[in-house]
Amino acid sequence: MLIHVDPTLPTPLFVQLAAGLRASIVDGRIGYGERLPAAQRLADDLDLNVNTVLRAYRVLRDERLIELHPGRGAVVVVRLGHHTALAGAIHDLVDEAKLNGIGEAALVELIRAAYR
Repeated sequence: MLIHVDPTLPTPLFVQLAAGLRASIVDGRIGYGERLPAAQRLADDLDLNVNTVLRAYRVLRDERLIELHPGRGAVVVVRLGHHTALAGAIHDLVDEAKLNGIGEAALVELIRAAYR
């Protein structure tokens, strides 16, 4: 699982983490029934406070994408199997644009320029 957070951005770290995990769930990189990494392990991997990870997990729980089981971890509870790799790339691109303050119109123009 490849998730990035950038402490220099104004977006809170838990929001960035939740967005990255959400994108991975929506595009199928993390599938139905899969366990997310233990909060402490993910915190260590991303150099975050464990409470930041737990807060991101609670956001995803509140969105009904995952269930939290104390002592057993977080499990994906939605089935989104029809998404393609392109859909995942689009979600990642939009998330990255948002994290970097690039608006929709500017992102669309960047995509148009890439096609030229």
